[in-house]
Amino acid sequence: MRMAAGTALCLAASFALDLSIPVIAPVFAVFLLATQSRPLSFRAGLMLALIVMLTTSTGLLLVPLLRHYAFAGVMLVGLLLVLAFRYGMRGGNNLVATFLVAGVTMISAAGVADFQVAVTVVGALVKGLLLAVLVAALTHWLLPEAPGARPQPAARVMSAEDAMRIALRAALVVMPAYLLAMTDPASFMPIIMKSVSLGRQSCTATARTAARELIGSTLLGGLLAIAFWFALRLFAHLWMFFLWMLLLGLLIGRRLYGLDPTRHSPGFWVNSLVTMIILLGQSVQDSAAGKDVYTAFAVRMGLFIAVTLYAWAMLMIFDGPLDRAPPAASDGERDAGHLRSRAGRFGDGRAR
Repeated sequence: MRMAAGTALCLAASFALDLSIPVIAPVFAVFLLATQSRPLSFRAGLMLALIVMLTTSTGLLLVPLLRHYAFAGVMLVGLLLVLAFRYGMRGGNNLVATFLVAGVTMISAAGVADFQVAVTVVGALVKGLLLAVLVAALTHWLLPEAPGARPQPAARVMSAEDAMRIALRAALVVMPAYLLAMTDPASFMPIIMKSVSLGRQSCTATARTAARELIGSTLLGGLLAIAFWFALRLFAHLWMFFLWMLLLGLLIGRRLYGLDPTRHSPGFWVNSLVTMIILLGQSVQDSAAGKDVYTAFAVRMGLFIAVTLYAWAMLMIFDGPLDRAPPAASDGERDAGHLRSRAGRFGDGRAR
């Protein structure tokens, strides 16, 4: 309920406030609420604000290098992506790692085309993150954890060798979408957000489960976006936007937390929800701008599938010969284990 309400409130508030990239806040809200059992403390919020400043300044500083020394600039962006993903898998905060990846790629890609567009993206990222943090705090206050709930388990650290290999694989998943977005940031910015989500998900997927985890979640997200769009057309209103998002968030959340057990991992449901939000938000913006919504959706969905197939190919190349499960210390698995433990506590309470 907390994740669904927070995501729906962020989505409605983003469009009500007419943010330049309204899907950023609900996407960050999903990552924040699905993996954190408690609101961010003042210290964590301050650290996140510092990370925002560092990320935005780094992205802007990369713009002159990318304009005049493109190859060196792209290599530097790739190195920063590897370091950001490695930080998350070596015990760092997964939300901070995700924001670093999104900030470096989105801001630098936008700045290559137009520095003013990069400044707009900076503002959109900061506003979206602040809105997500505020809504998360509000929903945690309205729907707190049970008094006897156990604290979130301590993060386990992945070995340096495995962390570097998986971080390199995740960076390679993001890079093609980043290069594509540099040609037309306004049109391909959603592709970067999708690739960041795939890079995050690829940290826990294996060659055996890649097709179901990556491709299946992308296709399901597209189907949910189509269903949401036609449901919204019955009565197009901001409050209906909120209510439909709340309903779909609850349906996905029951499977995400194991109340309706499925064979899919929590990462599958998180990626499906994020894909739906990105596709739906862009379709709403296309409609408001008078564009052909269905053609734009078809093109965007085709690009999403292409990026997902590329991510699957990277997993097959890196993990196919090894044919082994990912290390148990990955940051994404900590999220999955925490979600399952919370679902189990809820089921025990319901049984009692």
